[in-house]
Amino acid sequence: MNFTSPISLALGAIIALSLLGVPVGHAMIGGSVLYLYLKGMDMGSAAEQLLNGTYSSFLLLAIPLFILAATIMSSGSILDRLLRFCNAIVGRFPGGLAQVNVLQSIVFASMSGSALADAAGSGKLMQAMMTRDGKYTREFAAALTAVSAVIGPILPPSIPLVLYALVSGTSVGYLFIAGVLPGLLMGAVQMALIYAMSRRRRFPVEPAVPLRELPRITLDALPALMLPVILLGCLYSGVTTPTEAAGLAAAYALLISVVLYRSLGWGDIYHSLITSARTSISIGMLIAGALVFNYVITSENIPATLSAFLQGYDLSPVAFLLLINLILLLLGAFLEGSTIILVVLPVLLPTAVALGIDPVHFGVVAVLNIMIGLVTPPYGLLLFMMTKIAEVSLLALVREVLPFLAVMIGALVVVTLWPDLVLFLPRLAGYSG
Repeated sequence: MNFTSPISLALGAIIALSLLGVPVGHAMIGGSVLYLYLKGMDMGSAAEQLLNGTYSSFLLLAIPLFILAATIMSSGSILDRLLRFCNAIVGRFPGGLAQVNVLQSIVFASMSGSALADAAGSGKLMQAMMTRDGKYTREFAAALTAVSAVIGPILPPSIPLVLYALVSGTSVGYLFIAGVLPGLLMGAVQMALIYAMSRRRRFPVEPAVPLRELPRITLDALPALMLPVILLGCLYSGVTTPTEAAGLAAAYALLISVVLYRSLGWGDIYHSLITSARTSISIGMLIAGALVFNYVITSENIPATLSAFLQGYDLSPVAFLLLINLILLLLGAFLEGSTIILVVLPVLLPTAVALGIDPVHFGVVAVLNIMIGLVTPPYGLLLFMMTKIAEVSLLALVREVLPFLAVMIGALVVVTLWPDLVLFLPRLAGYSG
């Protein structure tokens, strides 16, 4: 590789700017403009790609709307009601609060398409609950909070899957429903491991909620639990587009918070709007940078070159997916997931399609890898976040994460080798892949 070529210098500029603390989206725009200058191309092409990509995609509006719905649902008393529901369901089993931690991540998947947001929000509350009175060690609670947070972005509505739909042209609805069984499998293996560990470590069991109380607790949480049902129902009935469904989710979240639960005031609504706007802007700049940089990648004909290179090794679809698993797990430990989806996956997708791999299956496998990468030592972003939240050492946290990492990778292998697990529900909904 010629290290003085325009593409090499552009990549070097992006890495250097990122290391200096410049946001990745801005760094990609800067590196792309440098490439256009060195190639003698019109530098206005960067603005053209940015504007065309962001303003021509109606799907992009779904992201800030899903974020707004998640922010509203995480405010007020909804969080407490859902945690009481989770505790009533699984708190009585060995490792009760630990089981609740996993179940709440599955339940809160309908409110947060981001693993980092899940760990910082409801996960932070679970960390405090688990370590109260010394029921669990801080290291174990932090590790479980980190690994359970990766479940949320696999289940619908998922921001990573929306981003994948943007770069692949795949149906968001089919991607959402395709993530259901893999997401539940990820939760199931975590809960099974907790059950096995509770025997050896003598984890405490929470006081059983009387069965006569269960209908009341469920009814109390039912309006919040209905959000994913309404969302998916509108999508697969054809009543709404994905973006309209996201708007409906935000409106529904606001309605039950203000009118039904009466737990949200004007100040809370203002705070939710500001928080959602900040998060949306950060993701939006990342998308803008990726759109410009993808133009550079296409100009260099990198996807076609890589596709020809990999096909030259005569890889089978299974061998290719296993290789991609390894690559994405490593990248996920170093890079933010959205960056990988927007920059790396468009390069790999043509090869996957050429090998006959279904794009919906490939997208779900890729997102699973990226989410697991967030808790992969030594640089997983969730690991660093939880060391700060829980005030534990990275080494102690990694020691507790490793058993969970093993079973999650086992689940990933199952999803990789068994495409029907991913495609079963989409096919029931009419998918022809």
